[in-house]
Amino acid sequence: EADAERIEEVYVAEGAWKQLSEACKQKLSELSCPYETVADEVFRKMSDTQTPQGILCVVRQYHYELNDILVTEHPLLVVLEDIQDPGNLGTIFRTGEGAGVTGIIMSSHTVDIYNLKTIRSTMGSIYRMPFIYVEDLQETLSVLKKKDIAIM
Repeated sequence: EADAERIEEVYVAEGAWKQLSEACKQKLSELSCPYETVADEVFRKMSDTQTPQGILCVVRQYHYELNDILVTEHPLLVVLEDIQDPGNLGTIFRTGEGAGVTGIIMSSHTVDIYNLKTIRSTMGSIYRMPFIYVEDLQETLSVLKKKDIAIM
């Protein structure tokens, strides 16, 4: 689900390659970066999961500014303070996307969005939901109030 222009590298396990549909193989061949097939044993060592899915991508991180999440006329934002569990953060992203949230603001002490468990638990929402970390949450809330964004 990552934007193709953000994908830096792609690795496919040999066993997974044999099971891929022709449409998926075509999509891989259309990427701007080449893909590489690797032995299943090597792939298992590259992955951090017990049962990897067989395709691993290195994706350039996203970097947003406050204005990037205020692009809609009536933004619906979630503001998070010091969330520590990576699975919970991913679930909030996923649920927020389903509820129509347009952006997520997180305090600087919130778990890293690029934590592998967080990324998995977003189930792709990380690629569609703009987010920022802020040093001073109270200052950011003041900026939102000045822009007539209701805070509840």
